[in-house]
Formats: sequence, structure tokens, C-alpha cells
Amino acid sequence: MELPRGVYKSKKRNGNIYFRVSITYKGRHISLGSSESLKTAAMIYEEASLLRENDDGVDEFPSYYYISFDKYLSIINYRDNGVYFHNPIYLHQRYFSYFLDRDTELKFDTDDLFFYSQHRIQRRGGHLFVENYGAQMSLFSRYGIHPFAVEDKDYRFKNGDPLDFRYENIEIINRYLGVELIENTIPRKFRSYIHVNGYYNLGVYQSEDRAAIAFNKARSLLREKGRNKDTPANYISDMPEEEYREIYESIELPESFLGFVNKL
Repeated sequence: MELPRGVYKSKKRNGNIYFRVSITYKGRHISLGSSESLKTAAMIYEEASLLRENDDGVDEFPSYYYISFDKYLSIINYRDNGVYFHNPIYLHQRYFSYFLDRDTELKFDTDDLFFYSQHRIQRRGGHLFVENYGAQMSLFSRYGIHPFAVEDKDYRFKNGDPLDFRYENIEIINRYLGVELIENTIPRKFRSYIHVNGYYNLGVYQSEDRAAIAFNKARSLLREKGRNKDTPANYISDMPEEEYREIYESIELPESFLGFVNKL
């Protein structure tokens, strides 16, 4: 039996037959996926062939298409912009879109293009993350948004779109876990707090870094008692270890908190 153009017969380990589909476009060999149905495989190839000639855009993906949305997007981006990505990326003039699905568009600055062309964004339980060096990394952490951060309290998206990760759209209000800016204070002051059977005030500090270190010190005391083991520490970038240690040792946590810890 002669197979349709671009369709290749293959066999699974269990002996079942399936059909791989690929196309050559502008000198590039592009895999289009596979199907157990010969008819579906042929349709995938035909649809990909049509995309080379028409001007369908990102918003014009027909629901009845056999080709996957990811492959649709890769082909039209290659057609329009001359760059092929395995990931579902479409380039715009000053930014690029990454589609989790046809209805979920994330926006990024072009500075992030290399990273997201190499790393697949995944979504689980409403959380976005990528696999990086064998570990799962929160998408938010790439933009200085700490774990357990609360939108509009610790960070906000200026245009109201929580899927727009362009740097100019992200405003970090509080960089560290357990630290918040006290509004309307000149000079600025920061409150440090930690949650364990309720919130404990750890003091008010003149710098955000000192407030973050106060949180770390409280966290260490709790961990010694077997509490808050899953709470991450704040990472203070660009601070020499000696300076960190000096600040850490100089911080005196409130008696109310120390009394609670001693009772554990």
C-alpha cells in the first residue's frame, strides 16, 4: 500500500502499527507527530502543507484541525519570522508569546527567548514552573517573586494581566518572605514577621535586607525545634558572607517570639 506524502509507517514495541508524520519546509525537516489512524496522519500533513501557503494567524486555529496547536504555532512562527521553535512560541516585534494552550497566552521580553525556547513551561494545580537542571523552578521565582507571595501585597502586574511576565509589567513590592514595607514612612521602614500558629512580629527595621535576615534567624530557631521545616530562607544577593553573619548575630528578636520558641 502506497502511503500518503509525508506519512511513514512504524511499529510499536507491542507490535501495533502507527503512522509518523513529517514535512520539509524551507529546507527544514519538521516532525508533526503521529497517529494510529492513517486518515488522521494524512490530514495532519495536508493541514501543515496549507499553512506554508496561507496567512492564518495565532487566533485563527480551527477547532476541527487534526494538527496539534503546538505544531500549528511552530509552523506559522517559522513561516512568518523565519525561526523554528519546538516550544509553542510566536515572535512579535518587541516581545514573544508562549502558549500553554490556544486560550492561554503568556508574554515575555525577548531577553527571555533563549531560556523559554529550551525549557518547556508546565502547569499543575494553577502553578507555572519549568524543569531546570533536574529541578522544578517556579516561573514566578525568575522574576523576583518569592514563595508564598501575595498578589497586590508583595507584587503586582501593572496592567492587571497575571500572564504578562514582561519586566516592565512586574512590580515587586516586597522582595523577601516575611517582610513588608510599612507604608507612608520616611525614611522607609520594613516589618519582619513569621507564621507559626499565627503571625509573630519580629520587629521593624531600617532596611529590607535586615528584615529578611531577622526572618531567617527566626526560621532557624523554629527549625531547631522541628517547626517550619518547609519554609524557605531568604537569599540575600550581593551581600558578603561576613556582613550577613555580623547582621545575623546583632539582631535581637522580640521576647514574645523567643518566649514562644522556648516553650516548644
